[in-house]
Amino acid sequence: MKRIFITGIGTNIGKTFISAIITEHLEADYWKPIQSGDLDNSDTMKVKSLLSNSKSFCHPEKFRLSQPLSPHAAAKIDGISLSLDDFIIPETENHLIIEGAGGLMVPLNNEILIADLIQHLKASVIIVSQIYLGSINHTLLTIQELKRRKIDILGIVFNGDPTPETEHFIEQFSEIPVLFRTDIESQIDKQTVIKYSKSNLIKI
Repeated sequence: MKRIFITGIGTNIGKTFISAIITEHLEADYWKPIQSGDLDNSDTMKVKSLLSNSKSFCHPEKFRLSQPLSPHAAAKIDGISLSLDDFIIPETENHLIIEGAGGLMVPLNNEILIADLIQHLKASVIIVSQIYLGSINHTLLTIQELKRRKIDILGIVFNGDPTPETEHFIEQFSEIPVLFRTDIESQIDKQTVIKYSKSNLIKI
């Protein structure tokens, strides 16, 4: 069974939207290990509301932190200590989509990062990228760090307005395949997710 970690090149890149699409496409389970802030409208709640199939199960978060900050800061405010040993893959016989918090170098405490969590969970990675000034640098640095750590990279998903020249450069330079791309959507709902998840352009 596939164990796929969805990471981004930054915050507000569209990881939750992409996670929902891939979860629907594979009829996989979904797990967000850490939710920081927005506890009444968490990413798990959002993904669950966007799925149409009856096979997927959304597992509860391991940590629900009250403040919309990086996990290390939010955990400190809540008086919680985060450790890699706290994170155990939920029991499932299905594929599992794991959504991260921010990017690879986001800290869980003063010593460990999201990248360390990915290695701990022994997951492959899909990178969510978005084109903006500086995003080539951010995307290639993300790929470089994953390669340095010998973490398996399944591919890249571009989310947002298409910029073919930039996307082509990132794909060719990094030698990482583009799995699919999504446009900026005025509304994201079940039908939007189905539209992408059923596309024969998805290479997963």
